[in-house]
Amino acid sequence: MNPSKTILITGCSSGIGHACAHALKKRGHHVIATARNPADVDRLACEGFTSLKLDLADSTSIRQAVNQALELTSGKIDALFNNAAFGQPGAVEDLSREALRFQFETNLFGTHELTNLLIPVMRKQGYGRIIYNSSILGLVAMKYRGAYNASKFALEGLADTLRLELHGSNIHISLIEPGPILSDFRKNAFILYKKNIESTHSFHKASYNAIEIRLQKEGSAAPFTLPAQAVAEKVIHALESRQPRIRYYVTFPTYLFAVLKRVLPMSWLDGLLRKI
Repeated sequence: MNPSKTILITGCSSGIGHACAHALKKRGHHVIATARNPADVDRLACEGFTSLKLDLADSTSIRQAVNQALELTSGKIDALFNNAAFGQPGAVEDLSREALRFQFETNLFGTHELTNLLIPVMRKQGYGRIIYNSSILGLVAMKYRGAYNASKFALEGLADTLRLELHGSNIHISLIEPGPILSDFRKNAFILYKKNIESTHSFHKASYNAIEIRLQKEGSAAPFTLPAQAVAEKVIHALESRQPRIRYYVTFPTYLFAVLKRVLPMSWLDGLLRKI
């Protein structure tokens, strides 16, 4: 086991963030677990974590969380796991500017702002790991997930650029790309769907009926779904390995589509994606 590291993780209230926080804590790392909801922050503290409130849609919250984390660690943060994100369902033509902006505030802009605040810390200490939780939807686009697709494609672009710019700094960038994972993702997505999508008069009304059923389904809603622990295993490697990988695929669909994107003509890939 590697020496203990201090890692700040966003979005630890449930799902991937929660599982990764526990897995890393079990391995002896100092986990700073963050969440938006004060009740979740209190619960994480009861579970033995250093817990902080952090809302990626709020710049003040981001700065306060970073300042608190640095005070608690004497200015040392070994790693950042940018995990917090959500999905806004809906056809692209039904997405308002406000809904799309809100998607990006957390999934991209807040993540970017937090990362930029910690890069100088890592430069000063001479090392660091920045791990992004992306998605299979950062590799290929799927219908009725346009806002989320766009945010993850953008996140991958920023991460790839940052990796090139940080070459030689001893700050390593890794992307985790999960496919279907058991979490509260669909439950939270359904809340946003009801809030931001007017399905009654939409051209896509028939498709929305099926989407509503899928979003409300308990348990796995797709083949090859894995528990959040599958992501934790990749995060552990990205944190502890001397040579962390640039990309970590999680679940069979991610491996499959990474290959298909390279070998299939785009029109063939589109035809396959339309059927999903």
